[in-house]
Amino acid sequence: MDILNKGQKAPEFKLVGTDLQPITLNDYKGKNLILHFFPLAFTSVCTTQMCMANENESDYSSLNAEVVGASVDSPFVLDKFAKENDLNFKLGSDFNREVSKAYKVLFEDDFAGMTHFAKRSAFVIDKEGVVQYAEVTDGKSLPSFENIKKTLDEI
Repeated sequence: MDILNKGQKAPEFKLVGTDLQPITLNDYKGKNLILHFFPLAFTSVCTTQMCMANENESDYSSLNAEVVGASVDSPFVLDKFAKENDLNFKLGSDFNREVSKAYKVLFEDDFAGMTHFAKRSAFVIDKEGVVQYAEVTDGKSLPSFENIKKTLDEI
């Protein structure tokens, strides 16, 4: 499966937030957006990924960027996950897997009897809705927070 590349228009998306309100790409028009996909809440690497995004949030904010985390977990699970980890950014449920498909990060292979969850990945989308950075990891590795920040510095 190919991935989105730098210079491509980011697909519009609609996630369900922990407050059951929609989170859309259009909500971030005029701002840079870091969209983090993670497989499942409460797993060790996913927790590390979201906590590192949280730690970098002030740097991102100074670069006119906001973070959204997305997984196939329900909004109720994501709400508990956000509260337990003191996350300061929005988490959105892609329960129907439509956004993961649109961003070409839906894991369809069998992993311990589970399929159809988001691959660990990160996208930097600029103020105009264009992908400036795209990384899909092997699942065990974190996205490069250094490259995310470097991309934001350059746009």
